[in-house]
Amino acid sequence: MNRNFFKFLMCCAVCIATLGASSTVLAKPRWSDFGPATAVLDTANSVAGGCPIESRDGLSLYMASSRDGGEGGLDVWVAHRPTKDSAFGMAENLGKPVNSPDNDYCPTPVGGKYLFFVSTRPAGPDGVACGGGDIYLTRNNPAHGWDSPINLGCAETGDGVNTQGGEFSPSLVEAGGNVYLYFSSDHTGNHDLYVSMMQPDGSFSSGVAVDELNTEFDDRMPSVSKDGLEIVYSSSRPTWGGGQTSFGSFDVYYAWRNTVDEPFSEPINLGGDINTADGETRSSFSWDGERINFGRAGEIYVTEREKLRGPK
Repeated sequence: MNRNFFKFLMCCAVCIATLGASSTVLAKPRWSDFGPATAVLDTANSVAGGCPIESRDGLSLYMASSRDGGEGGLDVWVAHRPTKDSAFGMAENLGKPVNSPDNDYCPTPVGGKYLFFVSTRPAGPDGVACGGGDIYLTRNNPAHGWDSPINLGCAETGDGVNTQGGEFSPSLVEAGGNVYLYFSSDHTGNHDLYVSMMQPDGSFSSGVAVDELNTEFDDRMPSVSKDGLEIVYSSSRPTWGGGQTSFGSFDVYYAWRNTVDEPFSEPINLGGDINTADGETRSSFSWDGERINFGRAGEIYVTEREKLRGPK
């Protein structure tokens, strides 16, 4: 990979370190349970929508959709609102070069300028292509719009996180003095969760399986809280917690830990207020940790919780 690639990623790392959580681990705040899920957007706006995730300020909602007016297949779209208490406006297509005739999905905004996403395009402008769906990074320049996306490199050649399989849902977190990229991949067969650490030159190492959360079933689409201590993801496991039955084809699961150096807890199913027989996918934390957005049957939903007093 070239020097510009490393410079691009290092700029992103500086952005994360500046805006991210402190590396000092504080007592975890107490939260209420997540409440019943409600639809985020009306049917006309969220048709064929999924992969939802908020910007850091909560005023933009990125998503993937195959609705008319795109570049082809799944495209990345974004809707805006003036305040977090307002409804989102109509979604706008990000256009080229983010979107392509192939499938472009799993957007993840970082800071105010950068965007990770996944694409099945044969190769990006840098000529790199690794597998069925690769993770890309782009930057929004106010002068000319989105830069040409950069492929995060191929694990098989020792140059990055992307494999010969498909990757999903990049989730970036700065914690404990390091920058981590969580994602899922199906390169071993079914989907599993992985984590990669950013290297001093700005590149990412090959992903390491998050063994405490993975099963022989499909575990995919992670989202990690800004402090690195909570994670939500979708799983097709039929039972959990010693035999409790899951709700549908995919349910949202939650796990936590006390420090980023510890493994996550045994995951718990977020229950019938959120999960249904339709299947829930790509759940994502808001930056303030108060909301989880997720997709269900082509619609976008949100569930909320409240911060309580005192440490957990």
